[in-house]
Amino acid sequence: MPVYSSKDRAPRILIIKLSSVGDILHALPTVNALKRYMNAEIDWVVQREFVDLVDCFSDVNCVIPFPRQGFLEHGAKFIRELRSHNYHMVIDLQGLMKSALVARLAKAPRKIGPSFNREGAHLFYHEVAGERDLTRHAIDQNLDVLRLLDQNVSDPAFNAVFPEPNPPLSGPRPWIAVAPCSRWQSKDWPAENFAELSSQLLKTTGGSVFFMGAPGDRELCANLQRSVNGNTHNLAGLHTLPESGGVLSQVDVLVANDSGPAHLGCAAGVPTVALFGPTDENRTGPYGDKHVVIRAQAPCFPCYDRVCKRQAGGCMKTITPDRVAQAVIKVLKRA
Repeated sequence: MPVYSSKDRAPRILIIKLSSVGDILHALPTVNALKRYMNAEIDWVVQREFVDLVDCFSDVNCVIPFPRQGFLEHGAKFIRELRSHNYHMVIDLQGLMKSALVARLAKAPRKIGPSFNREGAHLFYHEVAGERDLTRHAIDQNLDVLRLLDQNVSDPAFNAVFPEPNPPLSGPRPWIAVAPCSRWQSKDWPAENFAELSSQLLKTTGGSVFFMGAPGDRELCANLQRSVNGNTHNLAGLHTLPESGGVLSQVDVLVANDSGPAHLGCAAGVPTVALFGPTDENRTGPYGDKHVVIRAQAPCFPCYDRVCKRQAGGCMKTITPDRVAQAVIKVLKRA
């Protein structure tokens, strides 16, 4: 297989990472490195609902929507668009059967898959990048592609430009974003703890708290806002995913569970205090030394159960508001 150097014509590369928010953002440093060190022209296949997010990635030339819903109706159009391009290589960073099939359909003499592939996806690749090691961070596993291509993997970076929030953020600083919800019940820190934390931070800093989340989180965030004295704003459900990235790029610190907002905050460059319970921060925690992870205490860690099987409220209850508040203040002072 060919190995490209800086003297070669810039390769055209297709990235396949279909979902979800965290997984897509974990692929971004690999894409940035391909652009920086190989001067590659990069296209990206992603599910329709994440097209606007990938459009924010400065290193991506073209986004090709994958019609996960309604493939029978729109699949032929997708395949025609996919096969209208000729690539030097295809890099599948999803590692599932559906993403491997997309890789097989694309026109390229070299097709690379990740070490964490499953469902028989490896049968559709020419090569697999790196040795399987799920104890490493997802970003480092994705960067195995650069090692396979004999390219530099130093200084991994997120290169994304998010739209500015409209209306603009306002209120006394520091601006503290709080994302109290996740997609797993077991990952959620109790709402009353978020309320107590927000009250402590507002009293200590005199700043502003911005509650963030999806439309379905708006009622919970409204309840938090009512229970907290001080300058608070309920932004849940008011912004698209890229606009939420714009909000996070302007705040001074983010507090979140292991969730999409935590990954988005990392990509937006905001120092993040992330609360972890059933999952392993060494695999999916915020990447970089500006962030802080607070780990719950449990003998069953990591269980990866969406609903705790041991106790009501799960291990996340072992994290106290005082402990989180101290971490946030330390991050603010350091920043």
